[in-house]
Amino acid sequence: MLRHPELEDLSLAHVDCDAFYASVEKRDDPSLADKPLIVGGGARGVVTTACYIARRSGVRSAMPMFKALALCPQATVIRPDMAKYGVVSRQVRDVFMDATPVVEPVSLDEAYLDLSGTERLHGEPPALVLARLARRIESEIGITVSVGLSHNKLLAKLASELDKPRGFGVVGRAETAAFLAGKPARALPGVGPKATARLAADGIEQVSQLQALGDTGLRARYGAWGQRLADLAFGRDARVVEPERDARGISCETTFARDIAELGALEAELWPLCEKLSRRLKAAGQAAATVVLKLKTDRFRLLTRRRAPPRPTQLAEELYAAGRALLAPEARGQRYRLVGIGAGELVDAAEATRAPDLFDLVAPGPKPDEKLERAMDAVRARFGDGAIVKGRGLARATSPGPGGRAAARPGNGGRKA
Repeated sequence: MLRHPELEDLSLAHVDCDAFYASVEKRDDPSLADKPLIVGGGARGVVTTACYIARRSGVRSAMPMFKALALCPQATVIRPDMAKYGVVSRQVRDVFMDATPVVEPVSLDEAYLDLSGTERLHGEPPALVLARLARRIESEIGITVSVGLSHNKLLAKLASELDKPRGFGVVGRAETAAFLAGKPARALPGVGPKATARLAADGIEQVSQLQALGDTGLRARYGAWGQRLADLAFGRDARVVEPERDARGISCETTFARDIAELGALEAELWPLCEKLSRRLKAAGQAAATVVLKLKTDRFRLLTRRRAPPRPTQLAEELYAAGRALLAPEARGQRYRLVGIGAGELVDAAEATRAPDLFDLVAPGPKPDEKLERAMDAVRARFGDGAIVKGRGLARATSPGPGGRAAARPGNGGRKA
């Protein structure tokens, strides 16, 4: 149990995968689970990352490989597979996007998330959403993450480092100065070896000493850099989370393990993408005025088709209906390696209204299918994506693929390619 007086008031998070490359390798080879593992170059290379078992021997990232092996001679060394790590990174990012559309990737293994205003969608505060997100990544993708929750990016990053691996750190507004005071000055971002040496020459080694000098004292001593030090020492950070995604559209896609030509198999792959797109639109408070279908042929030719639904929508059923209508004319024997569905010409969710019908005379408000979909969203937000599915979703595992066999499970774990 995690308790904190500001737990329900904080919404900015930093999520960091634990020993990312090594964790992926251990996931793919369980025989390595209890062994020290180093991912990096050859004998004359350097350590890219090391698992936590190897770190106990003193192995660190960027360390020369000969030194790492001297510290931990029993370690297994694996060359990095960046293509594989990129696939897993996109899978993790897809989970982030299901929680909030405001995701700023920092690298393959870490990102900032802003969950402000998502309480209504998820029915719970960001802290609980993040806890479920971490559990989902561990159960579905097979690696672990550490979460830092705070009121700005600086503190969220530091909070995520408090209790790795599988950590969940929280730093509230009221405790910011005290939290930072006990840290060494070198723990502040941007205070590298040269800056640390310069401060040490002036007798400054702790953040508490920077705080004692205050803004005026630090500016007088170090000029503009002094003001930067003061902001860091007191936890002031006005940076916002800047999503990488193009704001003009939201899309989801998947690449197949084997090419698919049969319409039913393609439709079975399209449906879960429409559900995912629907969740992202709802999280962003937006609706699609245009639905975009994306296909890539077995010869790597890219096709895009567009269709405007009767009204802007964020419902999975309506997105699927539009996407299915675009897909049918293209499924005439051509084999495809990828399918995607996107929302174009985004509008505010308030514009996703439906034309009145006779049902409105006796039961005004959301229609039964809309109420059903939102109820399913609530169940999934609480218990995970697999907690409840429509019958159409079951067809994905049994639909015929090339040569009459079961359709290939999408590559990249069935997630965004």
